[in-house]
Amino acid sequence: MSIMEIGEVMEYLPHRYPFLLIDRVIEMSPGETIRAMKNVTINEPFFTGHFPHFPVMPGVLVIEAMAQAAAILSYKTRDLKPDCNTVAYFAGIDNVRFKRPVVPGDQLVFDVKLVKNKGDLWKYQGVATVDGQVAAEADLMCFFKRLK
Repeated sequence: MSIMEIGEVMEYLPHRYPFLLIDRVIEMSPGETIRAMKNVTINEPFFTGHFPHFPVMPGVLVIEAMAQAAAILSYKTRDLKPDCNTVAYFAGIDNVRFKRPVVPGDQLVFDVKLVKNKGDLWKYQGVATVDGQVAAEADLMCFFKRLK
């Protein structure tokens, strides 16, 4: 069991505003699962254009946030902190389903399970919920690349 506040989250993800989409890690079991969250506010920059009269968080950003949680799980499983020589890339997204819109005021909770890893390729199953209702689900693949 582990809890990470935003400062530690930023140590594990290279993303920064406006693309850092994880506010906190609530639970984690390295090698198994992670539960992370994002508070969705009207101040998010994407709401000005998506959509002005009915603000909805873009589904691709919900999946991106899920992938950011998966990346933290992978780094913690490897017992490594990321550095400028390593980056995690999406390698695939399958079985994506969107079940409900995510709107300002929602708290997104991401439950990601590590399914398999083989070398630098990692597979996960993820679910994003709001108040216990499924907002999105997907199977994710991530590839770790060494830059130097």
